[in-house]
Amino acid sequence: MRRSSVFYAVGAFIALLVLATVAALFVTAHKPGPAPVVAGGETPEASVQQSVALIKTGDFAGFWKHALPPADYDTLRTDWTRPRPDDHPISPEDRADFIKNMQMLTEPEAETRLYALARPKLAQLQAQYSDQVPVMIGVMQAIAATGVAQSKELTNPQKQQATEVINVLAPWAQQVPWFDPARAKQAIVVAVATARKLDIKTPEQLRAMDFDTAMQKYSAGFLGIKQVLAIYGLSIDDVLDSVKISTLESRNGHARVRVDYVLLGKPLSTESDLVQQDGRWYSADVLQNVREAHDRLLAAPASGSSAPEPAPTPAPAATSASRAKPLPVNPPAQASATKH
Repeated sequence: MRRSSVFYAVGAFIALLVLATVAALFVTAHKPGPAPVVAGGETPEASVQQSVALIKTGDFAGFWKHALPPADYDTLRTDWTRPRPDDHPISPEDRADFIKNMQMLTEPEAETRLYALARPKLAQLQAQYSDQVPVMIGVMQAIAATGVAQSKELTNPQKQQATEVINVLAPWAQQVPWFDPARAKQAIVVAVATARKLDIKTPEQLRAMDFDTAMQKYSAGFLGIKQVLAIYGLSIDDVLDSVKISTLESRNGHARVRVDYVLLGKPLSTESDLVQQDGRWYSADVLQNVREAHDRLLAAPASGSSAPEPAPTPAPAATSASRAKPLPVNPPAQASATKH
């Protein structure tokens, strides 16, 4: 894609449901629509909180409009459709696989067909690997922690924050019943519904999206990912709802805020630097990354010459620095767990 449920009892609640519905209709009829998205925040806390709210709803178009000053937002939209020297041609094999997979996910009765294929494989995996999964996840945890510790891109506070997140997610992953047929069936239903909403048939269609179309696809994909994670016990909404913002310091147009949140019952925190521009507050990291991505794009060699690999940038700003890629899985869940 361009620029890289838990259903919870019947009977006595019917009356309450009717009353709640009537009340909701009344309130809806008398309250104004949602406020328009504006660039930046009046305060550092307001800026971060609004970004979190937009990510929770999957409003990525709104996120970028809020996260960037108007001129930078316009530049981002323009850059989205610029040719990319680092784009590689799509091989016939990759193209055929992409089309085949999307057809399998969107054909009539896809949910039934895919579950029929998955069920025996899940039973086989359960028999062969159920005892090994915790060990394998433990190994991956150690590898991830080592990668974070040796990273030259992260600051020491960022390394500590990333390690804390890994240490919370790994025990959760070790306990998740990954081969449970009931959960797999629910996940397949979500995956099929999401693929149909995406309505992408070819990789060329993926690469040709303009900014607005890409943001709509990101939203559909992200909301689908949230549903799947919730099926396996990780509620991104709970994480985002738990976010509390407090200002640590603010002077001379620069501010540092503390972002406290709860991940799988574990209180965690991170910090975010913000800058003031034209009276509005923006994430310093997001603003810097978008501007650096723009500069790299303008400085890229002409098509056909050797282009250097762009430096990695943190999500979600990294989204603006690359062409449409499949939805990252760090998205928004990570937005509250890493620098804003």
